[in-house]
Amino acid sequence: METEQNPILTVTQISLSLKSCVEQVFSNIRVKGEVVGVKKAASGHIYFSLKDADSVLSAVCWRGKDKTTIAALEDGLEIVCTGKLSTYPGRSNYQMIVEKAEPAGIGALLKLLAERKEKLEKEGLFDESKKKKIPYLPETIGVVTSPSGAVIRDIMHRLNDRFPRQVYLWPVLVQGEGAAEQIASAIQGFNKIPQEGIDFQNKKLLRPDVLIVARGGGSFEDLWCFNEEIVVRAVAASDIPIISAVGHETDTTLIDYAADLRAPTPTGAAEKAVPVRSELILTLDQLKNRNLEALFRFINEKNLKLDALSKSMPRLNEIINLFFEKLDDKTERLANAVKTYYTGYENKLEFLSKLLKSYSYTSILERGFSLTLDKKGNIISTGKQAETIDTFFIKYSDKKVEVSPLKNQEKPSKKIKQQRNKNFQGNLFGE
Repeated sequence: METEQNPILTVTQISLSLKSCVEQVFSNIRVKGEVVGVKKAASGHIYFSLKDADSVLSAVCWRGKDKTTIAALEDGLEIVCTGKLSTYPGRSNYQMIVEKAEPAGIGALLKLLAERKEKLEKEGLFDESKKKKIPYLPETIGVVTSPSGAVIRDIMHRLNDRFPRQVYLWPVLVQGEGAAEQIASAIQGFNKIPQEGIDFQNKKLLRPDVLIVARGGGSFEDLWCFNEEIVVRAVAASDIPIISAVGHETDTTLIDYAADLRAPTPTGAAEKAVPVRSELILTLDQLKNRNLEALFRFINEKNLKLDALSKSMPRLNEIINLFFEKLDDKTERLANAVKTYYTGYENKLEFLSKLLKSYSYTSILERGFSLTLDKKGNIISTGKQAETIDTFFIKYSDKKVEVSPLKNQEKPSKKIKQQRNKNFQGNLFGE
């Protein structure tokens, strides 16, 4: 029988009442347990359970949570979940709505770290062949760290002591929520600066030649953001060489494996980034002195060698006299050659003169022959020509005689003409 003190409730009413009561009482709780039965739904939500030695608590993590939370939801990993307790009326059970999850204790973190290292190592992010060389003397250095604290002051102090350089600071959180995302974004931001630089606040912002990612010492949990996958991948993908300097010398994070060079401390990173200016000047002076000494030694060696060679060489006058002697010999030989040459030609000319003389008609005249010429000096070679000329000349070997056979004489008879011609021809040819 229904009474006002004991009302009748529907199933939905009681389920909603329980849900409201549970959520009000357990609106902000932290629960530690081992992750089991992880299921990732197509919607992006993650369903799992937390258990300890005696009990099991159902849990759900809605999609869109941070990567640290998602990475912590792995079977067998002990974690600490932050969220609220709620109920699911459809099954009359309760579950935890997880807002954030993180590994619980050093053991869980070490296990996660080892698994993550193995995974990234298999992807080749730690290959030595991919390491870039740190420039010997960078013009500009980019630093990714907290703007407050001793780290940036130590770096600047050591840089100024060794070799002052232009430094750009990209301020980030170095621990806690959001630190990993800021560090990765800073590394990527430096890499997006073009080689020629950009104009920033009326100044030329240059692309750094090397980056230092640093923070001071801290607990294993404090340094955890430098083990986050997003940071390690940003370091490995950087085109600018990176020096990692996280914690103390004994501290090791995953970015140490991905960086191009690891420094034991932030101060050590500054020491590895630049040489000591005074030592560099001293080294240059020493090299200069060594070069001068080597040059002087080289010149002295060449001078000694030159002196030795000069002593073995003959005197200049001896060389000249030798050539004069050769010249005299050549001159004498040339004079004899010229004399021989002209003598030969004189003999040949004499022979040719005698031969020409023997072929001359004067030689014929000396043997008793004569030559008949007219007044113009033309040769009369026939008697017929002689009959037509009143005066002609007969040339003998010693003189020329004028002959006028027809002058003051009567015209000879035909017989006399024939006789004259015969006599004439006989005189001409020596008959």
